[in-house]
Amino acid sequence: MNWSMYTADRSTHLKIVVVGLFAALVIAVIGIAATQLNLGTDVMTAQGPQVYKAGQPVVMTVREGTTIR
Repeated sequence: MNWSMYTADRSTHLKIVVVGLFAALVIAVIGIAATQLNLGTDVMTAQGPQVYKAGQPVVMTVREGTTIR
């Protein structure tokens, strides 16, 4: 009767733990490999960052009051 977690024997619990650890390992390996994978982004970053220079200062006003007439 290994259909419930309460009535499962020791080997069933061990199998569940092993499968969970294996799944965590696979996810970790995929995450590490994805950070090291180069999908051609070096071509875009080889041009260097674009620098935006600030323009003239701008004055902005906000009118958020009620007008009593």
